[in-house]
Amino acid sequence: MCNACGNPAAPGHWTEAGAQKGGIRLRAMFQRISILKRVLKPYGFSVYADGVIPQIQLICPGGARVMVNNLTELWAEVERRQGFPIDPLKAHSMA
Repeated sequence: MCNACGNPAAPGHWTEAGAQKGGIRLRAMFQRISILKRVLKPYGFSVYADGVIPQIQLICPGGARVMVNNLTELWAEVERRQGFPIDPLKAHSMA
């Protein structure tokens, strides 16, 4: 149980495989957030996570913020708000 928000501890996402220890898991999460920021920037989105709460904040164009639990939910929410599917592997996404 998370002391800050009262949510149960997240069981982990497949992207966290092999990073179960606290410091390693946090480092991997911050690296993912850095990559996500670069991928989402051309679409007007950003993300934020501080490692204190288990969710990721998706920051939408216009400033709305949505809490998501994992990358699956993040992509679904981006696509829902965008109105069309995006390809995170497109070459311009990593610019």
